[in-house]
Amino acid sequence: MKKVILAEPRSFCAGVRRAIAIIELALERYGSPVYVRKEIVHNHYVVRSLERRGARFVDSEQDVPEGAVCVFSAHGVSPEVRRNAHGRRLEVIDATCPLVSKVHQEARRYARQGRTLLLIGHADHEEVEGTYGHAPEQTVIVESVEDAERLDLPADTPVAFLTQTTLSVDETRDIVEVLRRRFPDLSGPDKDDICYASQNRQDAIKAIAPRSDLVLVVGSRNSSNSCRMVEVARRCGTRAHLVPEAADLDPAWLEGVRTVGVSAGASAPEVLVDGLLDRLAEFGFEDLEIARVAEENVVFSPPARLADRVPAG
Repeated sequence: MKKVILAEPRSFCAGVRRAIAIIELALERYGSPVYVRKEIVHNHYVVRSLERRGARFVDSEQDVPEGAVCVFSAHGVSPEVRRNAHGRRLEVIDATCPLVSKVHQEARRYARQGRTLLLIGHADHEEVEGTYGHAPEQTVIVESVEDAERLDLPADTPVAFLTQTTLSVDETRDIVEVLRRRFPDLSGPDKDDICYASQNRQDAIKAIAPRSDLVLVVGSRNSSNSCRMVEVARRCGTRAHLVPEAADLDPAWLEGVRTVGVSAGASAPEVLVDGLLDRLAEFGFEDLEIARVAEENVVFSPPARLADRVPAG
């Protein structure tokens, strides 16, 4: 019998729910348009849905008309972006994930201590760009174990590490081990900054991958945490693919497959998972098993001025 093993937790995390709710509440309060700097979360379905409701996504705060409402995305921004927004008299609403804001606080604290910041993450990711901007003169981006080995710093340099919140837990651990070996005066958080949701979703992949012939992860191609989930499955020795939407499922992937593991990144809505399950059912994968590895009860509230839902005017 063909079977689907559906991972839990999956799909939206608390930070993503909060960010989407902030745009919805801003549209209620201020009306359309509400401008959003970058994609509010890295999922094209979510972005398109919010565009239909009156959100306008722009690449820069400089693209927002002076005095307009501007939402900062869940990935966070640098102090320079905030200064630019202030200069344009924008009505700023900050949807930065609280867990990302915590990393920003750590960056400022370590910078005040005079430490060189080793920021583990992907240089082209918006979250890394925002964190880097809190101490650009003191920050070095480390993308890999090889980068960590090549760092041209004296061994006695006072350093601190920070991490992008959506990285692979295992790869990040390997990088931190190199840093600990190379720099005796290394500070950092008690554990890495990878968020609970990324950790839980990767743990769930590790639980289902050994029991699956194929793992499918619902998520957009620019979603870091979704892409890391695919990598985790492959490191378990299981074939795995990213599936932005059900239409992206390639039937050739299912040849000879009896069990499909399914999950979704923290920025992918459950409706896309439902669509994939319906598509798999068309190929005979109708038996469904739930594999739960953790319970998630985290809730992040929107800013109080939006939660009041006071109408504009």
